[in-house]
Order: sequence, then structure tokens, then C-alpha cells
Amino acid sequence: MKSAALNFHHLRYFWVVAREGSVTRAARRLGVAVQTISVQIARLEQSLGRSLLVPQGRRLVPTEAGRLAVAYADQIFQLGERMDAALRETDAANTLRLAVGISDALPKLIAYRLMEAVFHLPQQVRLVCREGEFDTLLAELALHRLDVVLTDRPAPHGGNLKVFSHALGEFEITLFGAPTLAWRYRKDFPHSLGAAPMLLPTRGNALRGQIERWLETHDVAPLIVGEFEDSALLTTFGRAGIGLFPAPSVLGADIAAQFGAEAVGVLDEVREQYYAISNERRIRHPAVEAIRKAPVSWSPAAAA
Repeated sequence: MKSAALNFHHLRYFWVVAREGSVTRAARRLGVAVQTISVQIARLEQSLGRSLLVPQGRRLVPTEAGRLAVAYADQIFQLGERMDAALRETDAANTLRLAVGISDALPKLIAYRLMEAVFHLPQQVRLVCREGEFDTLLAELALHRLDVVLTDRPAPHGGNLKVFSHALGEFEITLFGAPTLAWRYRKDFPHSLGAAPMLLPTRGNALRGQIERWLETHDVAPLIVGEFEDSALLTTFGRAGIGLFPAPSVLGADIAAQFGAEAVGVLDEVREQYYAISNERRIRHPAVEAIRKAPVSWSPAAAA
């Protein structure tokens, strides 16, 4: 026997009753008569050939089939809400939506600088930023939930994900510290760093290996007092005077203004690279293209 097409109007009434546990409360929420809801749910059960709700005390609870229906209804109506929100966002014909994933290893001030060009486009831009771990953001990108991922490393080669890395620039790194620490360790830098308290990215971070090799080259062994996946948390601890911390040299003025930290010394030959990762080898999204093509005149590497 061929089943009738699912009536989503009936499904919504059932879904609300299952969530409220009462036809009366569901009717109040939906603004319709109790009898209307009862009739609609009966028709849904008839079309599915399953009982979906049973009384349990004063409540109505889903049967086994009802629980399965609720799970699917959750997804259906959540998608409907997202579609409605997305359509509302496009009401203004000239509004461009950009969903950006920002790796937690990426300094937030750098992320802002990289995206600054977006707001100089002729279109109005609605920016949606999500922060997370590198692998999680790549998965979101592959599912087209993000338009671009900004990060400190390229996408791995030979993986199952068909994504493409676009280099954005290379940036000199400086050690910063709270004023007292900066004054103490600035003298005779870098030899002064022996046993100096230092905050570093975790070993999974692309910058960590470069810094360790730089320390070995200069034969200094600081005291690592903290390791952080999140660059913002690292900087916060650095502001509190817990230890010296690395950051792009171009952010010196911002770090001084926001965190009261001062430069201790440049880590010569240590460079951090930043990438925009997209689903397309040839970028078509105007805002992503603006990020990729934006001049990095504020970068020391660009001036070299």
C-alpha cells in the first residue's frame, strides 16, 4: 500500500504537542482550538499507520514511533527556521553574507586585519564568524557551512577533503611582555632569555616548532610556564605578567594599547604564515576574494 504524502502542517501540530506534553498547552501556544489539534494529529497517525502519542499520567508522551517522528521533526523544523532566517538576510538585494571560520590559533587582531578589506566592498556585508579547532572548521567548510577558514597553516595534502589553501602573507614575530618583564629581559636579548618565564602555543601549532628551533640556535632555555591552543588566552595570561609571549610584530601598537605589554625583542627568522582555505581553487565569493587580494601593507614581509 502506497503511503500518503506527509502533511507537514499535521506534523508540526504533533511536534508541538510532543514538546509541550499537552494538547491544551500546544493549542495555547499555536493559537488554535484543542479540537483542531486533536483532529490533525489523528489524521497524521492515520496516514502513518502508527500511534504517536500515549497518555502517561497527566502528560502525553511519544510512543517509540513518536520518538522517532520527533527526532526527524526536530531536524525538519530547525532547517525550516534556518531557511527562513537565511531568506530574511537576503531581503536586502545588495547584502552579501560571509561565514568565516577562525582558527583558535589565529591572533584575533590578525583575523580582524585580514577581514578588514571586506568592509570596503561596494555591497553591504553581513559577517558571521565562528571560532574553533582547525580540523573542526575544515569539516564545516567541506559541508559548505562556512565560506572560508582563516588559519595559521595550509590544509593537509592528500586528505579526503577537497579544499584549497591560499597564502595571505608572512609575518615577523616579536616577544612581548608586561612592562616589568619586558624591562628585565630586554637587556642582553636574546641571551637574557635563559630561565625567563615564557608562554607558548601548544606543540600542534605551526609557530611552536619555529620558536623552539630559534631558542636552540641561540642556545637559550627559557622556563615554559604555560602552553595554549587559543592565542587570545595566551595573550591574556601574558598581559597578567605570567610570562613573555610571542605575537606578530605588526601588532605591537595594538598590544601596547590593549594589553599594556611591551616589545622585548624580535625573533629573527621566525615567521608566521596565514592562509585562507576555501572550497574553490578559483575563488568566486566576492568577500573571500577581497580577503585574498587585500594588500598586506601593514606586514613587515610585504615591505621587505
